[in-house]
Amino acid sequence: MLNSPIQKFYFRDKSFLIKRDDLLHPDFSGNKARKFYFYFKYLKNNPHITKIISYGSNQSNAMYSMSVLVKLFKIELDYYVKYIPTNLKNNPIGNYKYTLLNNTKIIENPQIIEELKNNQINLNPNELFIKEGGAVKEAEFGIKLLANELKEYENYNIFLPSGTGVTALYLQKYFKGKVYTCSCVGDDKYLTKQWNELEKENHPIILPKKKKFHFGKLYKENYQIWLELKEQGIEFDLLYDPIGWQVVMDNLDILGDKVIYIHQGGLKGNESMIERYKYKFT
Repeated sequence: MLNSPIQKFYFRDKSFLIKRDDLLHPDFSGNKARKFYFYFKYLKNNPHITKIISYGSNQSNAMYSMSVLVKLFKIELDYYVKYIPTNLKNNPIGNYKYTLLNNTKIIENPQIIEELKNNQINLNPNELFIKEGGAVKEAEFGIKLLANELKEYENYNIFLPSGTGVTALYLQKYFKGKVYTCSCVGDDKYLTKQWNELEKENHPIILPKKKKFHFGKLYKENYQIWLELKEQGIEFDLLYDPIGWQVVMDNLDILGDKVIYIHQGGLKGNESMIERYKYKFT
């Protein structure tokens, strides 16, 4: 059963509550544990499944979480990426490194990715396909449990940064209070489009960003706020959370004094991100 603690956190003289989904499990944690909890149950009840097929980036948090899943059930994962840099192949690091250690094939094949995106691949009966990032209806199962864990905090405003926005979407569906988010991958229109593919109404509230961030690009202010947060006692993800916390601090007039920030894990990805930041901002 998924469950994670809630703790007080002080940042820039403001008090917050942090839902520590990063502490769910040493290897299977964060929003990916919520998204893939359905598949954890499904694989227990369907032993005929011997392989998961998915696709995404070569440092994806979802990729690593799926590799943990297949390791638990002693099955295979074929994970397709557009490319793998030579330096990464020669010096594995971060999610790429730990995924390879979990009986996973990471395969460079842009053509297969397009076919998977367009549902042009015929699966064998023993294969299970999971869309990039776990942006699927099945994610609702585990995120509903998260909302249930927060039911006594319905007088609080919830905030979490979004990639595909699936966690925020289903959290708002089952949480009676307000759920706020910000777009971190595409723009706000992209986020709304992702939501509409799954649910047409009852969407979370998107808070504005003062600056446009290109996904995966390094920004000095993102590294600085990440270091500042870490000095307060909690390590956050380096890709989404720096943007999320800047949006939170810029919108306290909307969020108010009672805010729960959802820590969505993704810390294994920090290993490669820190190296990139150190290289660029020595």
